[in-house]
Amino acid sequence: MTPEVNQWAIKHHVSALALHELAAIFGLHGRHALPSGIAGVSEGAVQVAVRLEAARKGIRLWRNNVGAMIDGRGVPVRYGLANDSKDLNAKLKSADLIGWRPVLIEPQHVGSVIGQFVSREIKRVGWRYTGADREPAQLAWAHLATVDGCDAGFAAGEGTL
Repeated sequence: MTPEVNQWAIKHHVSALALHELAAIFGLHGRHALPSGIAGVSEGAVQVAVRLEAARKGIRLWRNNVGAMIDGRGVPVRYGLANDSKDLNAKLKSADLIGWRPVLIEPQHVGSVIGQFVSREIKRVGWRYTGADREPAQLAWAHLATVDGCDAGFAAGEGTL
């Protein structure tokens, strides 16, 4: 977790066990593995495993390529979610995979199905959150999405959906 989250936890008397559980919910602990049919430990191998798991669970996920380029007219073009500007992208990095899962709404809207936004930042097998490089901006995306009821986090193997 980030230092800010740890400080918040202390202020509100949230136990270390609860923080550890929260880290597991976000996929920050790196204790995931790949199924036997998928070779390697790279982000690519993890992405294949997570997308196959998603398909088995009825979750639809697509690749969210994020970046910038100069088009044929010489005009800069930014693409991908939450990539409106270089400054925003430095603070908030949308995840590698985005999509939704169908959720049956209960009592007040019986029978209605909504789509819950799902987002996973893919990491190699064995990865653990350190707060280095892009990780704080990626975690900021997961926090922002989760606060609004989305399902967002990191994935370093199967078992994160």
